Amino acid sequence: MKFKKWYALDTKTVLKELNVSENGLDSEEAKKRLSEYGENKLPEQKQKNPIIKFLLHFHNVLIYILIVAAVITALMDHWIDTWVILAVVLINAIIGFVQEGKAEKALESIRNMLSLKAHVIRDGQRSDIEATELVPGDIVVLESGDKVPADIRLISERNLKVEESALTGESEPVEKKTGAVSEDAVVGDRNCLVFNSTLVTYGGGRGVVVATGKATEIGKISTMMSEVEKITTPLLRQIDRFGKWLSVAIVALTLAFFGIGYTFHDYSIDELFMAVIGLAVAAIPEGLPAIMTITLALGVQRMAARNAIIRKLPSVETLGSVTVICSDKTGTLTKNEMTVRSVLTSSSKYEVSGTGYSPDGDITKDGVEIDTTKEVELKRLVEALKLCNDSEISKDGNERWVLKGDPTEGALVTLGLKAGIDPDDYSRKDTIPFESDHKFMATLHESPDGKRYIFLKGAPEKVLDMCQNIWDSDQEKTLDKEAWLSKIDKIAERGQRVIAAAFKKVDASTSRIDMKDVESDMLFLGLAGMIDPPRPEAISSIAACHDAGIKVKMITGDHAITARAIAKELGIGECSKAITGNELEKMTAKELEEVAVSYDVFARTSPEHKLRLVQALQKQDNVVAMTGDGVNDAPALKRADVGVAMGIKGTEVTKGAADMVLADDNFSSIANAVREGRTIYDNLRKAILFILPTNGAEAFVVMAAILMGIALPITPIQILWVNMVTAVTLALALSFEPAERGVMKRPPRAPDAPILGLYFIWRIVFVSLLIGGLTLMMYNYLKANGYDIDQARTIAVNILVSGQAFYLINCRYMRESAFTEGFFDNRAILVAITVLILFQLVFVYTPFMNTIFNTTPIQLTYWFWVLGAGFTIFLIVELEKYLFRSVAKSEI
Repeated sequence: MKFKKWYALDTKTVLKELNVSENGLDSEEAKKRLSEYGENKLPEQKQKNPIIKFLLHFHNVLIYILIVAAVITALMDHWIDTWVILAVVLINAIIGFVQEGKAEKALESIRNMLSLKAHVIRDGQRSDIEATELVPGDIVVLESGDKVPADIRLISERNLKVEESALTGESEPVEKKTGAVSEDAVVGDRNCLVFNSTLVTYGGGRGVVVATGKATEIGKISTMMSEVEKITTPLLRQIDRFGKWLSVAIVALTLAFFGIGYTFHDYSIDELFMAVIGLAVAAIPEGLPAIMTITLALGVQRMAARNAIIRKLPSVETLGSVTVICSDKTGTLTKNEMTVRSVLTSSSKYEVSGTGYSPDGDITKDGVEIDTTKEVELKRLVEALKLCNDSEISKDGNERWVLKGDPTEGALVTLGLKAGIDPDDYSRKDTIPFESDHKFMATLHESPDGKRYIFLKGAPEKVLDMCQNIWDSDQEKTLDKEAWLSKIDKIAERGQRVIAAAFKKVDASTSRIDMKDVESDMLFLGLAGMIDPPRPEAISSIAACHDAGIKVKMITGDHAITARAIAKELGIGECSKAITGNELEKMTAKELEEVAVSYDVFARTSPEHKLRLVQALQKQDNVVAMTGDGVNDAPALKRADVGVAMGIKGTEVTKGAADMVLADDNFSSIANAVREGRTIYDNLRKAILFILPTNGAEAFVVMAAILMGIALPITPIQILWVNMVTAVTLALALSFEPAERGVMKRPPRAPDAPILGLYFIWRIVFVSLLIGGLTLMMYNYLKANGYDIDQARTIAVNILVSGQAFYLINCRYMRESAFTEGFFDNRAILVAITVLILFQLVFVYTPFMNTIFNTTPIQLTYWFWVLGAGFTIFLIVELEKYLFRSVAKSEI
């Protein structure tokens, strides 16, 4: 069906365009349309085979290098090393496969949201059919509690309210009407439409189906999610570039030194072949992919302990580079629970603290907490609001306060509990239910002393029209309506929804009430202003993000005035500036990019707007995190560098599209996650800064030996031993490093910043030459003094390992001195060095290791040489850090 703006057409035109009457389609026509338009369900995406998904985890240049290393060791008949390396590769793939949830689950979740049954009029008769059988033109009957089965244009309604927060971000149920709206109305303003998978909370109605399946608003979201390109993370991009560069460098070096050895020295082909294999093995950082995966996995565990559940492993690191957080308002920055904030009576103004439906909070007047039992006007106002009410709040099994009923009424019930006013000893005798036509609700109650009262609440303008006087401490005074209209406007300017209340005493014999009983002579009691307030913890978290150089932007489907009010409380940007989805709709891509940066509050947005804003920010090299809990957030979450879903109130669709789920729906967990992400990235860089000089030192020794035409000071299998034990013990300890000082006071790193800057390259080269040079000098000294080659190699290997152990302490702090920050406050370091010492003792003194690695036991005296060399390396690196500190800080 060609798309039409059904919401802009009147009901007669809609029915005519769809060729249907209010008696519905006949069965034959319904079958034809079902054949033409297809079933009312979302198209299923072809799933990748689990084996293919698993194999994709091997598609990484560094993994290829590891596999090449395994092949090389197999060619050398060192099968133990081959299996160890292959095990590292396999474990790396298994962790990634198990940890990462796939985005197809999000699409499946959307399909599961579709209504199972639909009440339709066909052949002039009402019947229930499977929702999948609905077609455009079907007349659908909606009742309270129904899940809407398709996108429907209303043709009649009876006080119809629909919960749309998951789709539009609207924080309270939306009143629906049948009248057409403007052609440029955004989704949240199309009040004559009800949307697939939203929930009818009040009243009922009838409508004609105008879209099914993928043509519905939720279907469009599903399509967007399947089309959204999921971008890779900064670390993966950098590691991929580094791996390609490293592989080319290794191949070039081995070929060059094969040529040098063959041309200038008298190596045999076998010796030369073994020498360049040793060079290749020395240059390959076998442990790096495993250390990266383990570091990320440990970060996942630490985040889980702080209620941030990571679904996609590389996202842990990406959090550390986030420059912009785009947050949905309803349910993310706020609790999605209406809360009374201000109360006005004839003589007083009160402020109410607390958030949500929890009755924790105070009522104050002029900043001072008051005894509500002594505030006669307040007491009567709260009684009226609580008695003229059909909702309840109570604790659930998890000790959370939950609402049964309308959010607005729930806020009024909570107000009564905060005030300690419980008029439940009043008995209700009759009710005039709320209807959108008259915009109020009235109840008849009998008090404990037998008196009867009418209590009324509703839209302020309507209630004012019913009143001539205002109640003031048992006195009636003339009502100044203009003054109260001004007060209403002031409350509304703060983004609060305003409810008014009134009452009057009636004859004790009154048993029923109707419209004529409330149309006049009501006594005005006052106003209650309510809002879906910010989470208290979100305010401090946003401040922490600002300190960390991260911009926070609010993107919501709610109204601009409400968005600005919440933004002001949260401290988001220039809260006086807000731009709406209508305005975004008319912008070019270039204009949108400019607005995405200059504005921080976006209101009345649709899912397409959220997705476009994320893309616009990414085009300007921002690393974007998008938070949300509704279906409408899912496409933007999937596109964002880091998608963050709410775990408690978030839909399954949103969780499926997200990289991270907050188990406690607490925005503050995002700031904690960013801190953890930065720490993890620091630890990954520390691991790289530690591992590469190991390989560099080994490669330097081998290259120097080839250039000098001497026997290798360390053999290929000894190189593999050093690489394995330093990666398994020392490098792993760096994964447990705590955050460095000021980690949340520095700006985010540039997304295009190289993982190896000039200073890092200098440090790697410097330490490689330092450790490799000392190892080579000691080997040459020993050989020149008649030591056996196996003994000289054994001491050389231990000097290499000792240098790495001492250098590990240097690497704990990239910016600061180990002397000022501490040596062993990370227990993992002590454990790692202890295990390393045990490994080396086994390596040197056990006969079977002597046989495998061609080592020999050495005397105690030589260990002093080994330790002395390591300590010398530590002191020289600390001196280098001191001399280059200003350079290091600017780059690191």
